[in-house]
Amino acid sequence: MAMSANRSGIAAVIVAAGAGSRFGQPKHTANLGDRPLWRWSVDVFHEAGISEVVVVGDVPGGVQGGARRRDSVLAGLLALTSDPVWVLVHDAARPLASIDLVMSVIESAERTDADGVVPGLPVTDTIKRISGDRIIETVDRADLIAVQTPQAFKKDVLLRAHSASDDDATDDAALIERIGGSVVFVAGEPDNVKITYADDLELAARILRGREE
Repeated sequence: MAMSANRSGIAAVIVAAGAGSRFGQPKHTANLGDRPLWRWSVDVFHEAGISEVVVVGDVPGGVQGGARRRDSVLAGLLALTSDPVWVLVHDAARPLASIDLVMSVIESAERTDADGVVPGLPVTDTIKRISGDRIIETVDRADLIAVQTPQAFKKDVLLRAHSASDDDATDDAALIERIGGSVVFVAGEPDNVKITYADDLELAARILRGREE
C-alpha cells in the first residue's frame, strides 16, 4: 500500500521501554524479519502519514521511559513537539499492526465525538472468575472484548487523565474511563499479536512469512 498523505493534527507515541522479564531480554533488542520490533511500528505510522512519532525506550532517537507503562506514555506525550489534537499510543510489542488497522483507528477518531478509540476482538474463550484455586463463576463473554493497540486519544483529555491520579492502569483507555471520558472501539486484527514470551516472536515470524507468500 502506498504511503498515505500527511495527516495533520495526529501524532504517535510508541512504548518500547519494558524490561522484557517474561520475554527473557528487553524486547526492543529483538528482531522480527529485517527490523527490530519497535521499527515496525514507526514504519507503519509513517506509512499512515503521521510525521511526528516519538519512541519511548532505549532505542536510537528514543526518549527515556518510566518505571510503569503509564509513566512511559506520559514521557512520550511530553516529548511531542507539535500540538496534535489526537495521539496514537501503541505498544512496540505489537509489531504487526497493519496500515489498515491504523487507518481504521484514525478514521474513527476523526469522526467520533468520543475521547478515545481502541481496537478490540471479541473474547472467544470461556472466562472464569477465580479465588485462589477455586472457580467462583463463569463470566458472560457476550459483551467482552480483548483490547489491542494502537489506541487513539484526544491529547488534552489524555494529559488530564494522567494528571488526575497516579494509580496504575494496564492501558490509557482505563485512565480516560476513570475521569468519566468516553471511549469507542473498532474491530481489531487477529494478526496484531503481542510479543510477551519468546514463542510469541516465532508466531509473529510465521504470520509475517504468510503475508509475504
